[in-house]
Amino acid sequence: MSDQPRRPRRPAKPYRRPKKDPVRILAFEALRAVDERDAYANLVLPPLLRKARENEGPEKFDARDAALATELVYGTLRRQGTYDAVIAACVDRPLREVDPPVLDVLSLGAHQLLGTRIPTHAAVSATVELARVVLGDGRAKFVNAVLRKIAQDDLDGWLERVAPPYDEDPEDHLAVVHSHPRWVVSALWDSLGGGRAGVEELLRADNERPEVTLVARPGRATTDELLAEEAAVPGRWSPYAVRLTEGGEPGAVPAVAEGRAGVQDEGSQLVALALAAAPVEGPDRRWLDACAGPGGKAALLGALAAERGAVLLASEKQPHRAGLVAKALAGNPGPYQVVAADGTRPPWRPGSFDRVLVDVPCTGLGALRRRPEARWRRRPEDLDGFAPLQRGLLRTALESVRVGGVVGYATCSPHLAETRAVVGDLLKQFPDAELIDARPLLADVPDLGDGPDIQLWPHLHGTDAMYLALLRRTA
Repeated sequence: MSDQPRRPRRPAKPYRRPKKDPVRILAFEALRAVDERDAYANLVLPPLLRKARENEGPEKFDARDAALATELVYGTLRRQGTYDAVIAACVDRPLREVDPPVLDVLSLGAHQLLGTRIPTHAAVSATVELARVVLGDGRAKFVNAVLRKIAQDDLDGWLERVAPPYDEDPEDHLAVVHSHPRWVVSALWDSLGGGRAGVEELLRADNERPEVTLVARPGRATTDELLAEEAAVPGRWSPYAVRLTEGGEPGAVPAVAEGRAGVQDEGSQLVALALAAAPVEGPDRRWLDACAGPGGKAALLGALAAERGAVLLASEKQPHRAGLVAKALAGNPGPYQVVAADGTRPPWRPGSFDRVLVDVPCTGLGALRRRPEARWRRRPEDLDGFAPLQRGLLRTALESVRVGGVVGYATCSPHLAETRAVVGDLLKQFPDAELIDARPLLADVPDLGDGPDIQLWPHLHGTDAMYLALLRRTA
């Protein structure tokens, strides 16, 4: 035996409780709700933030906390595809074998390391502390090991390693670099009909945080009133639009709280304005919004109709959404009616209306800026599920308008299967319907394409990718 003296044992470190970071815990809870309940972040996050602000203890949120939590949630969801590729390169098992809560924590950490200016040490340590709180010490060690691998390179370096070369597979390359499913990249590229630059600009725009846009409802509020708000600037195209350049809480704007103004993307405003401006032959007294929920376009159309002495009927199939339409229209300066009715089997007589808007349910690929998680939920087969409904609603709309009246077919998707394919099929069924060139009705808006229909784009117009076709019954 050695006669060397034994080294004294180091005393065991006392157990340190993990530090609870309310911002990151809230972001984790939001991501779990999105994953577990198929919730949407824009519906989950506001009540979580409201509850955090109401906390009077030491963990009370301030505006900076809310801004960071919002960035962590939306940024992580937008870049999920890219971060999945990076994380996959840093673990020794397929991602499907990583527990979803662990993957959410890793994704939050990856976003802090690769998508924010948070210092590397702070991003790693804060995420490991979060893992200790929500996952336990054992799995926190795994999180720590993976994050330290991710921290060895920046985003550009990782993309060079994990994205397939563009020359070998352009769509797969763009899917990883810009964090969109491959089939969505392919569909958007087809819809644009242009080269690589256009699609990359669009994919980048999908990953940018959109500004909050308000609408001053005519006869109830003015843009001057809304422009008095902090960091408010005029809209780009709509005379009723005001943008809040620094985000903020729209519900704190008095006109919004009172229902005299609302939150509405400028693309949606332009759809309503174009329909209202389309020339009709004969009387212009009865307007219909056949898919009115949750009521944004109906509120604007109702106000525009009231200015001309026309009446709006707003129809929505789901009773609870019909209730939201009624709330949006409450206080309208002119007469209106809200009904809960199936737009494909309407209670009104054919030929009853002078103007009809049908804003059909769709995949929502035009609003990926606002609902980033939708890109990961949608599948190509969803198009087949929407197709009969979209055609049925446009068919009823064309039956509901009188000869000389106008129908607006709108959808928040640029996918050709949900836009021109639907309109083309219905034009074959209604030989007495013709397309109206909608572009002159939005004369100040550039880059509207070859017409006669209109496709708006986030990267060109700063709006959601709204589509609009105007059709007139001629016989």
